[in-house]
Amino acid sequence: MEVVKTVFVTGYRSFELNIFQDNDPKAAVIKKVLKSELVNFIEEGVEWFLISGNLGVELWAGEVVLELKQEYDVKLGILYPFQGFGENWNEKNKLLLEKVEGQADYVDFVSRRPYQSPAQLKGHTTFILNHSQAALMIYDKEYPGKSMYFLKDAESFAETHFYENRLISMDDLQNFSHE
Repeated sequence: MEVVKTVFVTGYRSFELNIFQDNDPKAAVIKKVLKSELVNFIEEGVEWFLISGNLGVELWAGEVVLELKQEYDVKLGILYPFQGFGENWNEKNKLLLEKVEGQADYVDFVSRRPYQSPAQLKGHTTFILNHSQAALMIYDKEYPGKSMYFLKDAESFAETHFYENRLISMDDLQNFSHE
């Protein structure tokens, strides 16, 4: 039987959700949902969570994994799509990235060059799919965002490989916020 040991966590960028402040209540709901889902994965035997460092769901997931490390034997890996990722961000966002990166168990770049073309992003997706067995996404097909490209590739990959895609929809977030 196939076992999930590594999960890639992704989803909406903060600007896609109109979240621009750390104390936005929507971010708190997303982190609670992430914590619940990540704990479920850990209890199923997951050892590693991977992110690619995007603002929004990925960095929030990074923060949640770092919290969970205090209770569980779990690791965080950041696999940036290209060298220099996040260099153009504002100071506040760079500090968040540095904070999560500074506590991650593994940090690397899939492409050793600065951004040059979408082929690097495609290569990153292929690398992630080949080095994880599942994806946890806060993503709703009714509300398209940048993550739709990863989801399309992940669904296609799952047709020929063992790969689990768990999606958390806007309705799921709404329902969770009332709990």
